[in-house]
Amino acid sequence: MALSRGARFVLLFITLAVIVSIGGMAMGYYMVSRGPQVESESVLWLRVPPVLTERSPDDLLGLLSGDGGSTVGSIVGALRKAKVDDRVTAVVLAPSPGIASWAAMQEIRDAVADYRKSGKPIVGYVEFGLAPAYYLASACDEVVMTPSSPLILVGVAAYEMFLRGALDKLGLEADMVAAGDYKTAINGYTETTFTPEHREATDALVRDLYEQLADGIAEGRGMTAARVRALIDEGPFVPADAVRHGLVDELAYEDELLARLAPDDDEPATIDAGEYRRVSARSLGLGGGPRIAVVYAEGPILMGSAGGALPGMSSIIGSRSTSRAIRQAREDDSIEAIVLRVNSPGGDATASDIIWRELVLARDEKPLVASMSEVAASGGYYIAAPAHSIVAQPGTVTGSIGVFAGKFAARGALEKLGVGMEGVTYGAQADLLSPVDRFSEAGRASMQAQVDDIYERFLQVVVDGREMSRNDVHAVGQGRVWTGRQALDRGLVDELGGLREAVELAKAQAGIDADRDVTLVTYPAARSLFDALRVGVRTWSTLGGAAAWAEGPEAETARTLWWQARLASRGAPLLLMPPLLVQ
Repeated sequence: MALSRGARFVLLFITLAVIVSIGGMAMGYYMVSRGPQVESESVLWLRVPPVLTERSPDDLLGLLSGDGGSTVGSIVGALRKAKVDDRVTAVVLAPSPGIASWAAMQEIRDAVADYRKSGKPIVGYVEFGLAPAYYLASACDEVVMTPSSPLILVGVAAYEMFLRGALDKLGLEADMVAAGDYKTAINGYTETTFTPEHREATDALVRDLYEQLADGIAEGRGMTAARVRALIDEGPFVPADAVRHGLVDELAYEDELLARLAPDDDEPATIDAGEYRRVSARSLGLGGGPRIAVVYAEGPILMGSAGGALPGMSSIIGSRSTSRAIRQAREDDSIEAIVLRVNSPGGDATASDIIWRELVLARDEKPLVASMSEVAASGGYYIAAPAHSIVAQPGTVTGSIGVFAGKFAARGALEKLGVGMEGVTYGAQADLLSPVDRFSEAGRASMQAQVDDIYERFLQVVVDGREMSRNDVHAVGQGRVWTGRQALDRGLVDELGGLREAVELAKAQAGIDADRDVTLVTYPAARSLFDALRVGVRTWSTLGGAAAWAEGPEAETARTLWWQARLASRGAPLLLMPPLLVQ
């Protein structure tokens, strides 16, 4: 049967897309394999994007665009290579104004400190002076700012969204139960403002981040923390005042800065992060040696396999796929230790427990170190707990040892629309997860019992992993969120630092000499183009798929509220922390 004109057009389009994709991949492989041309006396320009992920995106857009320079590891790795690369004479670190990840900034600051040991200059270039960008730039030898930019150094603020009023107007009821007085993840749906416990925990978190901001700037600028706090209270600053107060060294445009860094008034040779990423670490004498696995666990924790199940999320932690990755690292005899790199606010309780079990099996066979990135809270802490050692940045958000469960009752909303919904049930609790009605008294008691049981399970997981008493864990648990620095003081983590420090601990526990380099083997393996295409089509076919285009911390908060509500509507117990927008 002859194909219709429309069918022929679709077939032709698909064929051309495949040809273009294969050609692009071949060209990309050729470019990567041959490496970039790095001229002598080059300036490495490292732009730090507003959103930093742990791994290069392996969704469809990421693979087709070749985007690989926007990860924490790629920026840290570029600084590590530039430190020993004789062709690079200087580095310019240019943070995006919208950067908001405290732990990522601290990891990069640590890498800047290590690079500075080379004696080669590194300049922090601030195009627009928001506090996070300035905080990162202040770790450099000097800070240069665009002449027209103010320095908006005014402190730290955190905002949380409360939807109770909107839900009431819509006729939706959030019917939730929780274990832990500080398990405030449900408050975004059940309250109109902070509860006393919620405000107490958030205040302590923001106060510590504020102190870290002041301490970091003081260290970088050679001031006292008290002086920095006084300056923060005077902010914001016009450009000239930022220089006068010693917060900024120079006002200059990009071309002026590059001209100053160029040798002998020559045209400056520059290379950006994307190009420099293709420089092999091995070519500079880095890497090689014993193999250590780095298992990445980034995103919400869900049952099943990772793969674009949530619109706007480039990564999820699937119980099946993550467990498989851990098992592969455990069973590979060439792997001498495992580092679990966690960046997750938590998720499904059962999925977290399945991953925990696989980590316990790995811990019994090989050294296991957990490295916490931006957030490792609730379910994210649950999966980190079995590690022999836990490393977190001072600004990591962690803890949130608590549980909640619930659903949304939509009868009021349906009635406003003139829609009726009734059901036929057999079994005393068959309507437990009814989408239209609140829990019955017996149903609520049943849900609370489930949540309390999982909370006790959570406490025991931490007791076993951290060798603490049940009462001590409960005292720092109850759903309360801590910074990494606060968690260290409370015995929830062992050391402050990033992935580098975690790898050093893993080396020591595996009996590898401290001065010996290692090969890091990443798990799970990146998706193929075919898998990314399959997942991408499925994800973008959903109504929420367009959320993937939104960027920045505000969009991330909105996405988090959306998928938390989606998970909560299923009634399964959840290990989640509340979405928190910190600026």
